[in-house]
Amino acid sequence: MTGVKAKILKKFEDEIQQLDRELKTELPKEIKRARELGDLRENAEYQAAKERQRLVESRISLLHKRVSEISLMNLDRLPKDKVGFGSTVTLRDEAGQTVIYQLVMPEDANVEDGLISTASPIGRALLNKEEGDEVVVKAPNGTVRHFEITKLLTIHNE
Repeated sequence: MTGVKAKILKKFEDEIQQLDRELKTELPKEIKRARELGDLRENAEYQAAKERQRLVESRISLLHKRVSEISLMNLDRLPKDKVGFGSTVTLRDEAGQTVIYQLVMPEDANVEDGLISTASPIGRALLNKEEGDEVVVKAPNGTVRHFEITKLLTIHNE
């Protein structure tokens, strides 16, 4: 299990390093360049660089928090044969279309990349289900979708 945790932590650590480099190297250069343009009150480049700096600092803080949480997580307690955090799930909908999702932390969710939050309607509907199970997802807008889990890879398989 150490390998899975190490893989997850490495992903976050790599992002932290990249953002840290941007924060300490690239952004100071941008801010300096923007300052040289004159009046800071009406300097869009300066405002944009300062806003990016705040966003990068916020993301780094969030990633450090996530690393801390994952370090404390006992991944052995995640189910080995049911959908849980880190699982990759292949679903077939009523029309026979196949979609693949991986369950991730809410701030890592990106539906276009197939990354869905464990807190999303579909993520909550999938939790603790097994391969072959039917899943009913009620979206906030009231629509109901039915899926069948055709393949399940848990965090233990990957």
